[in-house]
Parts: sequence; C-alpha cells; structure tokens
Amino acid sequence: MKTKELELYLNELLEVPRFKDYCPNGLQVQGRLETLHVVTGVTASLALVEAAIEAGADAILVHHGYFWKNEDARVIGQKHARLKRLLGADINLMAYHLPLDNHAELGNNAQLGAQLGITPTGRFADDQLGWTGTLPRPMPLSELAAHVAGVLQREPLAIGDADRPVRTVGWCTGGAQGYFDAAIAAGVDVYISGEVSEQTTHLARESGVAYLAAGHHATERYGIRALGEHVAQRFGLRHTFIDIPNPV
Repeated sequence: MKTKELELYLNELLEVPRFKDYCPNGLQVQGRLETLHVVTGVTASLALVEAAIEAGADAILVHHGYFWKNEDARVIGQKHARLKRLLGADINLMAYHLPLDNHAELGNNAQLGAQLGITPTGRFADDQLGWTGTLPRPMPLSELAAHVAGVLQREPLAIGDADRPVRTVGWCTGGAQGYFDAAIAAGVDVYISGEVSEQTTHLARESGVAYLAAGHHATERYGIRALGEHVAQRFGLRHTFIDIPNPV
C-alpha cells in the first residue's frame, strides 16, 4: 500500500491530534513510497534499524521514535548513525508515543492488562492515561509479582507487604511512576508501571498501596506488536515484531 495511506490511517486510528506529546507522532523519517513489510519494535534503536534492514522492511513502526522535546537538534553522534542507516536503506520510520499508550484496544495499557488477565474498570489521572481494573481473584502481592514475572519474563521490583492480598489494580506502562499519587487517589490496592523513583518506596509504605516496577521496555512490548498485527490483517501487509532485549 502507499506509505502515506498507512500513515494517515494510523494517525486517525490513534487520534494523534488529541495529544500534546513530547515528540512528533506519525511519519518521522521518510523512506520508500510503497510499504509491504512492516517491522515493529518498542524503540527505534540502531539495533532495531539494523534488524529491520536485514528483515527487508519497508517501514519501521515504534513506540519510542526520535526528535524528543529539548534534545539536541544537531544530527551528530548516535542520531547521525541511526538516520544514516534509515535514509541509506530508504526505510520509513513511524512512531506513536502517547497515542499508543492511550488506545482502548491496541494501546500499551490495554494490551498489558490483557496479558496480565486484568479486567478493566476505568481510567484515572487528568489525562486519563492511567487504567484501573480487577484481578480474577484476590491474591498476595508476592503471587501477583510472580505472575507478572512469568508473563513479562522479567522479575518486577515489588514494594509493599508481600503477604497482603490485592485485588484492585492501577497501571500505566513505561515511565509512569509519576502517576502513583493518582493511582492511590483512585483507591487501588496495587499500582503497576515500568519504572520506579526514589520516593516511591515511601509512598507505598505510607499509603498502603503496593507498587510493582515491571520494566519500561517489558511493559510496552505489546501495544506496538498489536498495532503491527492490526495493520497487517487489515491491509494484507507482512508484519514482523522484533524484540531488542532491554533490562530497563
């Protein structure tokens, strides 16, 4: 299909104009005009770019792209290396940050909840990016942490009473430790995110709301993969998800 048609479809599907983001969403680096093979991955690292070139991709679709707010605008160093490889291979790069976090079916939060078996019940925070839900049954925090580790193949950092039962869950993928206060206000038993900050331990102890830091990369694998599968099925494209390991 025409690359422009794919971009316009994704922009509409993910409601890009709604979001004031930290980076441009949509087509970030222009490549060939036709797209038949889409590679998806979490972050447009050089390793992903190289793997996509090896796979014969026409377009790379990611959650974390380039040109972030307040970054150095010069094309030097690693930015130069990445752009040189993309432009030399004539591959399109499309990135969707907050719009992908938000989507009700294909988004990072929706997909993480589905992977963990959480039934969604609502949203929280001023921007409604945080989600709330319930587990199939109450379980000790230690059991939930083991479940998360099994699904994500990464051991989470669990802050809270390991033996205390939890049932209601708040979550927001990636670097969303800043939503912990809003999750506490939403009345959940435990909050799951990707990263953790120094003050989080104190908030968890004092509030009684447990915190699971399950990994920025690990919690955001599923939205971009689901988006790639969606466009492949809808438009008859070839899709390859490439996971570049990242312990963070």
